[in-house]
Amino acid sequence: MTPDYHGLTEKIKQWGIDLGFQQVGISDLDLSAHEEKLQEWLDKKYHGDMDYMERHGMLRARPAELHPGSLRAICVRMDYLPEGARFAAVLKQPQLGYVSRYALGRDYHKVLRKRLKQLGEKITKFIQENRNDYDLDADFRPFVDSAPILERPLAEKAGLGWTGKHTLLLDSEDGSWFFLGELLINLPLPVDKPQPEQCGSCTACITICPTQAIVEPYVVDARRCISYLTIEHAGVIPEEFRKPMGNRIYGCDDCQLVCPWNRYAKPTPETDFLPRHELHTPDLLELWAWDEARFLQETEGSPIRRIGYEKWQRNLAIAMGNAPTNATVIEALSARLETASEMVKVHIEWALGQHEQHLNENNTEHKHSRLTERLIRVVEKGLPRDA
Repeated sequence: MTPDYHGLTEKIKQWGIDLGFQQVGISDLDLSAHEEKLQEWLDKKYHGDMDYMERHGMLRARPAELHPGSLRAICVRMDYLPEGARFAAVLKQPQLGYVSRYALGRDYHKVLRKRLKQLGEKITKFIQENRNDYDLDADFRPFVDSAPILERPLAEKAGLGWTGKHTLLLDSEDGSWFFLGELLINLPLPVDKPQPEQCGSCTACITICPTQAIVEPYVVDARRCISYLTIEHAGVIPEEFRKPMGNRIYGCDDCQLVCPWNRYAKPTPETDFLPRHELHTPDLLELWAWDEARFLQETEGSPIRRIGYEKWQRNLAIAMGNAPTNATVIEALSARLETASEMVKVHIEWALGQHEQHLNENNTEHKHSRLTERLIRVVEKGLPRDA
């Protein structure tokens, strides 16, 4: 008897929906068409100091080598756009810190991986219970942004969307506010058809990028990307990018915010991705006051924790340098100069320099302002508040 893989595929898709995925598709594992572009991207050093990208090389385009015996990728999508995301409310208030909307809730790696594992177990159980109809055992491995695998090309082949000019996957009904995950499996399931590319002549994402990181359609130079700079980059952030970063302290959503397709995006039904109050509209000064223990406490179970306290302070220092000039901000920055690491200190000094420049530009107009004189003293000498 020939195994009914078409029927099994329909069951798999329904099981996936029942587990909380908004879409499930099937693709083969042939990504050879992407190898040349991947190598070109690596050769241009667009991966920055993400050494693991270069270390694994072409393995990313050869998923079958990650789990020998695999024939298909079951690709899933889980939406994360929070209700009342309040993008503009935060970006337009420079005294607040902007956290990329994907990171406001629980770490997506854990959420998706658990559900993918459950999906694999359901498939395994079904085949075991129907041993007479299937001549092999299911063997699977879940992936969620945790191994060298080209997730977007697989999801694209599985019909979950097309790759936009910002390199994110887009769906005509739900935009791009979603996570991707894959289940490599050894079953010869029928594959889905890709969606047609629908960006057309639109270049909104390229134009809006604060640091011009989208160097050409479908190509991102990570070294210029605010998400990379605030999350992946370990050292000093180049000065040319600090002012464009504004108040973005973890990630950046600008290319998604401006995308016309995201007008159709729906809020996530997943409670794990709902915002934590402390990070939804956070005050920079309150975040700056956190010590490392508080940082670890407030980011427990969050993807933010993985950047560590030092990079968190670095990002905050830049945002505070871009915040409105006032005594409280300057004094808070000055108070950390002696205790901050050398890397963070570089950014604190830059931030203080921004405020000093602002004061100097306005000092002739407010020559006799006691506040202005006090701020200048704080910048120059780091005097305490009651001096």
